[in-house]
Amino acid sequence: MKDSQLSSSLTPILEQFGLELEDVTVTPAGKRRLLRVTVDGDGPQGRGPSLDDIAEATKAISVALDTSDVVGASPYTLEVSTRGISRPLTAPRHWRRNRGRLVAVHLVDGSSVTGRVEAADDEGVDLAVDDASRRMSYAEIGKAVVQVEFNRPKDDAGDRDDGASEEEV
Repeated sequence: MKDSQLSSSLTPILEQFGLELEDVTVTPAGKRRLLRVTVDGDGPQGRGPSLDDIAEATKAISVALDTSDVVGASPYTLEVSTRGISRPLTAPRHWRRNRGRLVAVHLVDGSSVTGRVEAADDEGVDLAVDDASRRMSYAEIGKAVVQVEFNRPKDDAGDRDDGASEEEV
């Protein structure tokens, strides 16, 4: 089972559901293999795919893999998930989908800054830092990750697409 063959097989399936393939890994797990597929997409609110999107795509991937020889004859376990917040923001689309979230940014010059993503385009990102807006090009950014917030600002609570309020989560 080659990752490049898997990627080629999975990409058109995911596109049917408005999803993008982020990563594919195959890990031996005893007599089985763990096939981990990481996806992303804009989703209904432009903030990433919903659980329903992932569930439907997982069913389609499972059927496609079971009817092809791309995974070989050995048994495997399929795991499909989103990027999650622990993965670094590496592409403009990652920044755009995290608008309103707090991020820790480590700059290539060795300094770091924490701010809220206001906007992102193909050249860079606008962060709200200490009540001021700061523009950064992606070339300035070494690594950036979303920060977990248990009490997000009320402005963002209405952006959830799972129907739950922040208090219910």
